[in-house]
Amino acid sequence: MSTVTGTWDVRIATPVGVIDARYTFADQDGVLTGTAEGQGESGTLEHVTATPADDGERVTWAQRVTRPLRLNLTFDVVVTGDTLAGTSRAGRLPASTVSGSRHRP
Repeated sequence: MSTVTGTWDVRIATPVGVIDARYTFADQDGVLTGTAEGQGESGTLEHVTATPADDGERVTWAQRVTRPLRLNLTFDVVVTGDTLAGTSRAGRLPASTVSGSRHRP
């Protein structure tokens, strides 16, 4: 089972401002899946993969958003314990910084 499974509070520092979102990852019969909620919309993550990294677990995925702009995003983060950090890219736009922590209800 991947260390990313569960719910995460994520902050994405983009060129147009900070976006707060909630991501949920699940392992369904050995296949990693995910969903995202933020900016008044929700959606399913695509191509979610997890691989070992020197300092945790590297997790990548793709996501389509329509707010604040219509974009196809790719994420590349490293999960270490209850935190994650990495980047998000939208095509040729500059990378955005991604950080997050495991959601504690």
